[in-house]
Order: sequence, then structure tokens, then C-alpha cells
Amino acid sequence: MSNEQSSTDLTVSGAGTSPAAFQDPGMPPHQERMADKDPAAAKRAERQTVVLFAVSVLGTIGMLVAYFLFPSGDTVESMRTSNLLLGLGLFLSMFGIGAAAVHWAKTLMSDHEQAEARHPQKSDPETREAALAALEAGAKDSGIGRRGLLKGAVVSAVALAPLTFAVPLVGQVGGDWNVSNFRHTLWERGRRLVRDPSGDPIRAADVTIGSAYHVIPDGLREGEHASHWIEEKAKAVVLMVRMDPRDLTEAEDRRDWSYEGIVAYSKICTHVGCPVALYERQTHHLLCPCHQSTFDMADGAKVVFGPAKRPLPQLPITVDDEGYLVAQSDFTEPIGPSYWERLK
Repeated sequence: MSNEQSSTDLTVSGAGTSPAAFQDPGMPPHQERMADKDPAAAKRAERQTVVLFAVSVLGTIGMLVAYFLFPSGDTVESMRTSNLLLGLGLFLSMFGIGAAAVHWAKTLMSDHEQAEARHPQKSDPETREAALAALEAGAKDSGIGRRGLLKGAVVSAVALAPLTFAVPLVGQVGGDWNVSNFRHTLWERGRRLVRDPSGDPIRAADVTIGSAYHVIPDGLREGEHASHWIEEKAKAVVLMVRMDPRDLTEAEDRRDWSYEGIVAYSKICTHVGCPVALYERQTHHLLCPCHQSTFDMADGAKVVFGPAKRPLPQLPITVDDEGYLVAQSDFTEPIGPSYWERLK
């Protein structure tokens, strides 16, 4: 070998030499698992996998029972209990399948490392046949054909698991399809603005410049709406702020919708419905914490940044004979991020 050839095959590294390219050392020796050597260990692993699938089945059944026996109801306590039980059942259903699949693969299926040379993406007929043969070998290696109990467990768990999603979705179909319930809120002429959650009425003279109030309609839990007041509150929540009237840029047809610099806008973001409640006094900007949509409260709550496409709906307000802030009417457009029919 010439000196030139040897210089291309060897590189100098410190005091010694090392080859420019290393040979493939091959696969390390296979370490057999207990299930590979001991039939009793294999049977035990199979039973453990079946138990995990059974956990999934029980989780699905438990979730269905909780859905029908513990509905969300109209109270915070009932909603908390329902969500807790539904979430626990859904967790066990999904966790059981996932843990069983992992345990099955790690204890019963082949763990021999395999390697193959890379080839062009397009496969020739021989490669396709080899792939099919590999799939058949994998199915045979899983042992599902000769493990009847395991087969029944995996089929049961996988077949029942979709019910955790399907039943709640189907169960919510129907109900009240009166679209006017979604078009309107509890706000009406003369209804007082009260603090959320105390319910204290708000006197205009007590609202200082720069202050912000979380507002709900008075009498939220009274009358015909008492049984579903949470839904009504979700539609009617308002953020009210007071600024210097000289800072307001009001449209001609909305000049009487505010009162001495006090403005009120829906708290429901027009992007995806998150609560918009982060008010910055110096800029009069209102920020949505979910996706950073920003609205200018001094200029009709128009969007100045972010993915929202529409301004926040404004609640027309004034004061009553006692000086308390009241609504002039409901919102003049549907609140929220989307609506199948945006007619006034």
C-alpha cells in the first residue's frame, strides 16, 4: 500500500490513529426474557395483559353508568361530580388499552432487533411479498390466534372503548332547538348591572376612571331562568370599564350606548369563546388569554391584534332614577365566536 493510500484510510487523532470509517459491529446478543424461557412466566404475562384489558372494559362500563346515573345537572356540585366520574371512567378505558398493548408487546411478542438495508422508496414485487410475509409473521408471533382469552379481552376492550365518546355525543343530540334561546341573553331594558359574583348593584357615581368590573344581569337566579342560570350567565357575562369620555371613539349610532365614559362589552371572545378579561388601563386594550386576541375598548372593542375577526358586542347602558347602571336593551347581535345565522 502506498503512503497516499494509507493517508486516505487513516486519520491522525492525538497520539494514535483511527479509521476514517467504522465497520458495522452488528446486533448485540439477544437477552431472553422470563416469558421466553418459562411457560409459567408467559402465562402470567398473558393474565396480566387480560387484567389490563378488563380494566379498560370496566372503565368503559363505569363511564356509561356515570353518564346516565350522575348527569351534570344545574349545580356546581353536580357538574363537578359528573365530570369527575366521566373523566375517571374515560381514563381507565383508554389507559387499560394502552397499558395492555405495551405490556403485551414487551412480554409476549418478539423483541429481537432487526435491521435491513435501505432501498429506493418504490418497492418491487418481491419486497411487497416480503412485507406481507412479515405482517403475517408478526400476527403469528403475537400469539393472538392461540390465546383465546387474550383475543376475547382485546376485542372486548377495543369494541367498547368508543362508547366513551359516542354515548355523550349522541346523548347531547336533540334537546331545545329554539335558536332564539342562543340569539338573546337575559339583558333587557331596565335590568340592572350587578357585580359578579356578589350580585351588588353598581352605582355610576361609584365607578372611577380606569376601573374594570365583571358584570352579570340582576336577578340571574330568579324567575323562569333559575333552573338553568349557569347557561344564562355564560351568555350574559360582561366586562365594564370607565375611561375619560374624551378617549372614547364612538360610532354615530352608538353615542348614547355609554354613560359618562362607562362602556360595557360582552366578555365572550369572538374567536373561540374564551373569557376576555385582561384589561390594560393605559392603552384601553382588552386581551384574551387564550390566543391573544386584543380589543380596543375605546374604539368600539375593535380587534387590533390576534385571530378574532369581529369586535366584541356592546351592551347599551344608562342609569335609572336611583343612579344605578341599567341596560337599555339586549345585545344587538349574537354574542360568541360563531353563529349559524348572524341576523339581528
